[in-house]
Amino acid sequence: MKSQAIINYGAALEEVESELPQPTGDEVLVEISHCGVCHSDVHFHDGYFDMGGDNKLDVTGGREIPFTLGHEIEGTVIAVGATVTDVKVGERKVVYPWIGCGNCADCDNERENLCNGRALGVRLPGGFSTHCLVPHERYCLNADGVEPGLASTYMCSGITAYSALKHLKPLDTNEPVLIMGLGGVGMMALQFALQMLDRPVLVADLDENKLQAARGAGATAAYNPKDPESLKQLLADTSGGVGAAVDFVGAESSLQFASGALRRGGEAKIVGLFGGGLSMPIPMFPFRAISIGGSMTGSLADTREMLELVKSGAINPIPVEMRDMSQASQTLDDLREGKILGRVVLQNGG
Repeated sequence: MKSQAIINYGAALEEVESELPQPTGDEVLVEISHCGVCHSDVHFHDGYFDMGGDNKLDVTGGREIPFTLGHEIEGTVIAVGATVTDVKVGERKVVYPWIGCGNCADCDNERENLCNGRALGVRLPGGFSTHCLVPHERYCLNADGVEPGLASTYMCSGITAYSALKHLKPLDTNEPVLIMGLGGVGMMALQFALQMLDRPVLVADLDENKLQAARGAGATAAYNPKDPESLKQLLADTSGGVGAAVDFVGAESSLQFASGALRRGGEAKIVGLFGGGLSMPIPMFPFRAISIGGSMTGSLADTREMLELVKSGAINPIPVEMRDMSQASQTLDDLREGKILGRVVLQNGG
């Protein structure tokens, strides 16, 4: 088994060879054809998340070095444990990576994504590799009918966008929503919002090329926060603000714009992990009756629902660039520098 692995946090990934794992019990061994690259991979590669005010959250614990990142995994089953009954050798699968510890209240109540105790590419070795050992067959999902490579992106970009939108607070009839940030997850969210919400979908981003792409993909209106009049224009266009804003950047400036775009009683949901701190006068929360919360990927049940919607043909694909697995480290650098439109997917033998 060959993997592009972290040897030192923040340094270039290196190819590491190791013995091919053999599945036992409920485990499944997948030969990886594709693995998407997510911005959270950048943070785990760095070894920290920016918490604002020069504070950093260290995330180097909980894994052994060398470590293999990558949680948007797609491939073919090549071996199964003795107690596996439904997954067969030779089947093409995408892998749900947000696996919990299996022994806590979240796991007991089908909220494994809030536990993440054994998440692939976070706690357990992930998809920047030729193979991945999946802890249980239930995490191997049918990818039939979804384009190879694109299918992998739905295991993070897709389910993160879908779940954030599905669990928004109830909105008024035909009330617009705002998608903040048009990276890979934000562009995916635009497509899901157009199908799921049956209402105008507004977008905001600092990149004019991304705004143009979003308009072409169906966004009702687009705003660039670089323009100091853009928020005022949004509030005028919506007669007082949107009912919900989903921030797929998660920076101080993006959350400021998203929360400022809310009507009284609106909801801002933070999904992105760019980093920073939140500062807002406390009385403004009750005065405006707004709520600000977070969303972390999605449950296994939500993922199955999302895949059925994708297979129906209702979701237009986001731009996907294919690269060889050996370019994993360069891709992380390109993500850091904001050079990627849509999603990069690494492939083996492509």
